[in-house]
Amino acid sequence: MRLLSTLLLCSASVAGLSTPALAQDAGAEASTDTSYTENVIIVQTRRRAEDVQDVPAVIDTVSADDVSKLNIRSFQDVAAIVPGLQLSTEGNGVGGGAKLRGVNFDITASGNNPTVEFYFNDAPITAGVILQQMYDIGQIEVQRGPQGTLRGRASPSGSITVTAKKPDLYEYGGFADMTANDIGTLNFKGAVNIPIIEGIAAIRAAGVWDENEGTRVRSIYPVKDPFSRTKSGRISALVQPTDWLKLEGLYQRLDRNARDYDQVASFSEANPDAPASPRYISSSDRLSNMEHGRDTRQIYDIYNWRSEVSALGQVLIYQGQHYTQKLSGQENIDKGDFFPGDITRGNYSNISSTSHEVRLQNDARLFGMLDYVAGFFDYKNSTPTELSNPTILGMPNPLDPSRGILASAVSPQLSDVVLTDIERTGDSHEQSFFGNLTAHIGDSTEIAGGLRHIDYKDTSALIVGGQQIRFDRQDGKKWIYSASVKHNFTPDLMVYVSTGSSWRPGINAVGDFSLEQSALEESFQKLSAETSKSYEIGMKSTLFGGRAHLNLTAYHQKFKNYPYRVPGQGVYFVNTTQDRTTGVRTQEVAQFNFVGAVPVEVNGIEGDLSMAVTDNWDVSISGSYSIGKIKNGTIPCNDLNGDGVPDATVSAPSIDELQAAVGSDNLSACTVSQRSGFQSPFSATLTSEYRIPVSDSIDAYVRGLLNFNGNSRVDPTNIYDDVGSYGLFNLYTGVRSTDGAWTVSLFAKNLFDTTKTLTRTDPLFTPYRNIAAGGAARTFSSTYTGVTTTAPREFGINVRYAFGSR
Repeated sequence: MRLLSTLLLCSASVAGLSTPALAQDAGAEASTDTSYTENVIIVQTRRRAEDVQDVPAVIDTVSADDVSKLNIRSFQDVAAIVPGLQLSTEGNGVGGGAKLRGVNFDITASGNNPTVEFYFNDAPITAGVILQQMYDIGQIEVQRGPQGTLRGRASPSGSITVTAKKPDLYEYGGFADMTANDIGTLNFKGAVNIPIIEGIAAIRAAGVWDENEGTRVRSIYPVKDPFSRTKSGRISALVQPTDWLKLEGLYQRLDRNARDYDQVASFSEANPDAPASPRYISSSDRLSNMEHGRDTRQIYDIYNWRSEVSALGQVLIYQGQHYTQKLSGQENIDKGDFFPGDITRGNYSNISSTSHEVRLQNDARLFGMLDYVAGFFDYKNSTPTELSNPTILGMPNPLDPSRGILASAVSPQLSDVVLTDIERTGDSHEQSFFGNLTAHIGDSTEIAGGLRHIDYKDTSALIVGGQQIRFDRQDGKKWIYSASVKHNFTPDLMVYVSTGSSWRPGINAVGDFSLEQSALEESFQKLSAETSKSYEIGMKSTLFGGRAHLNLTAYHQKFKNYPYRVPGQGVYFVNTTQDRTTGVRTQEVAQFNFVGAVPVEVNGIEGDLSMAVTDNWDVSISGSYSIGKIKNGTIPCNDLNGDGVPDATVSAPSIDELQAAVGSDNLSACTVSQRSGFQSPFSATLTSEYRIPVSDSIDAYVRGLLNFNGNSRVDPTNIYDDVGSYGLFNLYTGVRSTDGAWTVSLFAKNLFDTTKTLTRTDPLFTPYRNIAAGGAARTFSSTYTGVTTTAPREFGINVRYAFGSR
């Protein structure tokens, strides 16, 4: 114990400038209580309120207090305080996803569950709806490992549950919050709570208005700046006429308009042998070769409702939700900036989803030893998408010697752009029965297990130019399970082991619109269902009379048919198009992120240590190491030399070169053993807060957050996109009332202005038809690559005022 105490104190000293990721329960938002025996985090991981230290699983929590203290405005910023979690959205505004535990899944696909499932007020929801501006949130729980026997849909890597603050039946209240920074952000959010009939009915209204400059990537051309503008409002109601009946309802609308630019950098920045660019651009310049930017519009409407009926120590719960997504965006086809202006593919989706869940569970423990949950789940999803895909007709004749800043010394001539209408339809229906039983054996031992039977169906079709080129149907049935055993060796030390399985339907990848697809090509778009099994061992401990918590976990997970999506811009393939006037079919070079179904093994360790060093000083450190590897899996690849090894691509091939390499297969395939995930295997977060009493009613504070990411090779087939280790440091300081009624805070995010290139694509290229050569397919390879970088430094101020129930 002496050695352990020494290690804890040393860790606390090293973490002195970091901020606590330790979440409080919703009622502790404004508390400065130092009663450590009562300082617990309550979670709903197992569908009942429990201390997080009693749950045999890894759970990261983010409370409303954390969101306020760390000035988290966008949900994507949650990843900064949850090691191993990556959150991202698609540039065209269509969707997004999460990555956990050494695997990666962010493909736009039809009828497929993600590796990490999202839930809003206990109902499943797509990541794109959640990864927006946040406001009036009660608590976020990141649950790691296979999920599905207790809630919603099966997911192999984890789930993220988001709960909006609920109305207070007894007290008026609310808050107003304003943030402004030096890089163009204005954020206003607030809420008001009104008891309509005290103790029986109440409503809560909340909203946010946010305007910022997005990624702050600007064009090299004199055009409009980037921007992102979000308006959202939510109204929720709670009615509890008796002790045995509770009714809840919520409606939320979010409307986001944005214009952004794809960031580029000279290829010679990473590859000294690459040709020099007409204008050198580094990643730190935050510049783009797009001339008009990409406009996106996202409108989300959510209807969420719930009822609870209690009787005889049991609770019957019905949870329903319906939400719609109206998404419009653009994808630049002239990525090499070869022709004047941006040539874009328009995307429009009108998606609707409806879920129902009925479950019965105990309120009072049965026979003094049993807890159970049993239920039925139904989910329908419709994902119609319309595209206008351009074919570029032009010729490389020099017409304007002043153009070609990013493309060439002279400007080619754009003759015409032929649009092909593309329609993608998709409908899925999932139904399942599930049950979970927990037996408490004495005061120290617990055994739990659960089952879910999944019945999944979906149909999808791809229609190009009025011609249906693919129709896919899938019917899948599967049992999944979970089991755990935990034992408290002392009241402050719990050890557990757990296992679980998961299943996800095979995906239908969207993005290859060729009219003549090979069998190999189709195999990398329509995949078989994925299965996985996970094994975990961990311990949770409470130290120093509740002042500290130390938790450690190790796990092993195996996947069959894991859908590995090719990163970056994808692989080159032979694309067949048809002239709508003449009916003549021609072939050209195109790129797409094809997907291979591969075996994957993941091993990892996760841990966290939090401690109240003194009554005024809190410290927390958490870390995650996870490495996923493909084991002799066949993936789509660029293999122009035919050696079976993915190429390090330095330029786009011509159509003749590509056809010679791939033949009738239209693309190449390679058998590999390599990393399955693209994020850094190791990441850690150091957090801390130090409080200084100014008077009986005012405290001053200094707070810090250090997010560290280790070395990483993002794309295993790209030797130019390695990422070295780096850390991002945020600093907060200010004053607040001891009762939490008001706060004034100054902050600096990415204080040291650290710029790191996180991803780098192959050199950008533009496919086109040379009208001077009879419409022959040609490609232009740019001297620039697409990159993404860490967020820029920002200095800002936050002012918050709250009253009543808040």
